[in-house]
Amino acid sequence: MHVAPQEVRTFHVTFVTAERRRIFQAESNIHLFLDVLQEQRDLRRLNLHAFVIMPNHVHLLITPAKDIALEKAIQYIKGNVSHRLPDRGAVWQRGYNETRIRDAEQFAMVKRYIELNPVRARFVEDAAGFLWSSANSSYPIDPMPTHFMN
Repeated sequence: MHVAPQEVRTFHVTFVTAERRRIFQAESNIHLFLDVLQEQRDLRRLNLHAFVIMPNHVHLLITPAKDIALEKAIQYIKGNVSHRLPDRGAVWQRGYNETRIRDAEQFAMVKRYIELNPVRARFVEDAAGFLWSSANSSYPIDPMPTHFMN
């Protein structure tokens, strides 16, 4: 089996709530999602470079661990959130959107896109003021992968 080299395994991933319900308006649901993200980092299943949790969708900039397929990394996140939410209805739309990040310039552009999402939605004037994003310095994130720095 051929596994893609790590340098081509960084992705911008977007997933959307079922029927675009505003599940992440409730702070308890946001905290649950943040806990799951942190657990996946702690388990070394992925590196988390940027994120934003909007009321009805999520953007992530991640690099899955070398032995974990992107699909599996997403399954760990979406599955854990679905399993732990008290609401037993459908949580997520099926699937997700992904874009493979090719270089440092694209990495920086996507990180900025993700972190400016709440500004574009007019939730805040400054990205750092949005509580549920990596632009807010309250959350640990991983640096740009070293393979983009060469």
